[in-house]
Parts: sequence; structure tokens; C-alpha cells
Amino acid sequence: MTKSLRLLALALSLILLSVSSHAAERVLTLTQVSKNAYYAEGVSALGSPLNKNFISNAGVVIGPTGVVVIDALGSPTLGQQLIDEIRKLTNKPIQFVIATHYHADHIYGLQSFIDIGATVIAQESAKDYLNSDTAQLRLQASRSELAPWINDQTRLVPASRWIVEDTRMTLGGLDVDLIKMGPAHTPDDLAIYFPSEGVLFAGDLVFRGRIPYVGQADSLGWIHSLDKLLKRDAQVIVPGHGPSSTSAKEDLQFTRDYLVYVRQAMQQAARDLEPFDEAYAATDWSRYAKIPLFNAANRMNAYNIYISIQNE
Repeated sequence: MTKSLRLLALALSLILLSVSSHAAERVLTLTQVSKNAYYAEGVSALGSPLNKNFISNAGVVIGPTGVVVIDALGSPTLGQQLIDEIRKLTNKPIQFVIATHYHADHIYGLQSFIDIGATVIAQESAKDYLNSDTAQLRLQASRSELAPWINDQTRLVPASRWIVEDTRMTLGGLDVDLIKMGPAHTPDDLAIYFPSEGVLFAGDLVFRGRIPYVGQADSLGWIHSLDKLLKRDAQVIVPGHGPSSTSAKEDLQFTRDYLVYVRQAMQQAARDLEPFDEAYAATDWSRYAKIPLFNAANRMNAYNIYISIQNE
């Protein structure tokens, strides 16, 4: 290796170390977004032992009689840290935790809330995931990849109340709209809206300031779900990842428009069984190319949507 290459390698190592250190330094704090609503923002990174799997957001709403939590973060330790932060704001009982969906980075902290007597609420389609080999294999892998934060004591926690349709409930003394979304980003998506606060907790239905992650999502169902949320009069939106926003409709529209654009770009090729590479190369991606994570996610998103259209 030449001297210049060694210097370049050293520089890249220092950059990676700096990024990793920054991720590790993220302290779990609660930021106020309305009179009674707060959220904790995870780091924009893949889950790792360094960041304790703190890569997603959680919400907290303090009602007249108790506290409602939205998502429990990505490890039992983080769940306990969230409880500790809530205790700095109020001594009211933490009565409910609502899961926006059963992805690991949002639900591995649930057991910390169960241990203090909270009730877990989720969309009924999550039962299929909880009873799947996929869930068990993911937990097994996480015990290795995310140790010591995920370990043999970490367990999957089912809800004790399952939502089967759009439902308005009174939780903690506040009216809460639980909006059945899936199948969209996942089969079990649930959006949570507090009318008195004007705050919508959208989970991973909304990616803010970055290209969405599609994965195995139902892109058409996701678009329909966002259409449903756009009818809500939310003043603040808290996404599953990224900062909160007071431009709720704009952020909902961005994710929706992106999904529509990718579907339109891939639709004809997928139905005519034309090669994906040719369809992707022929698409003008300039409107999204400068948005963060375009290079990391866009091609994979397009391919997943291309395959899903063939199966529709």
C-alpha cells in the first residue's frame, strides 16, 4: 500500500470513528412538541452495540390521569431509560404503550413497560409476526449482533389489547384515535392521533428528510394509508425516524409522492416482464438524487416495488 493510500485509509477510519462516536453520544432526552406531548429521537444509523439500538423514535403524552407512550425503543435498557425520562416530567402512572408496528427497533423495549404494569396496545396483524419463525430468528440474531443490550433475557411482548379497526379510545384521560393502517410499511402499521394536542405519531409510515426504506412493504397499501392520514388535521407529526415536523401534510405528501413515482417508474416494466436494470436506468431520478440515503436505498426500493407489482 502506498503512502497516499495509507493516509486515505487512516482518514476514512477517523471519519468512521467520529460518526460512530457521535452515534454513541446520543443521549435519550424528551423534546416537547405540544402542551402535553414529547418525543425521543433516535440516531440515524443502523442498530449496533455502540448505539444500544437507539435508532427509532418514541412518543410520550401526559394526560390528566396517566401517561401514554408510543413505541418502546430498541432494547430493554432503552425502555427503562425512557421510563426514567418520563419520571423527570411527571409522577403520573405510565398506563399504556402503543406499538406503531412490530419492528425490532420499536418493540424490544416493551418488557420494561410490562414490568411496571403498563398495558400494550397494537394492531392485530402483529400476531402473525409474533408467531412467526422470522420474529424468533430476528431476536436470536439480535442477541448476538446487539449484545449486551439484547440478550437471553430479552423477550417478545404481545399486546394485551388488539386493534382490529379504526378506534377512538380514552387513554390517560385523553381522547386518542388509533388508526389501522396496514398492510403498508408493515402488515400491522398503526397511526396514533391526539386531537387535543394536534399531534400525529405516524411510525414508519413517514420518513422525514431522507429516502424511505421500502423493504417488503405493500407500496400500494402504503400510499392508500398516507391518503388516509392526509385527511387528518395534524399540526405536528412525529415520524418513526427523524425529527418531528410542524409541516405534517408536507411530510406525508413527500413520502406518498416518492412511492407513487417509483411505482409509476417500475409499473410497465414489471407487468411486461422487462429487465429491472433497464427500467431503472431509463428512469429520471434527478428529483430525488440529492436527498439523503438515495444511493443507499433507492435502487433497492425500486427493485422491491418492481417485484411486488409483478405479484399484485
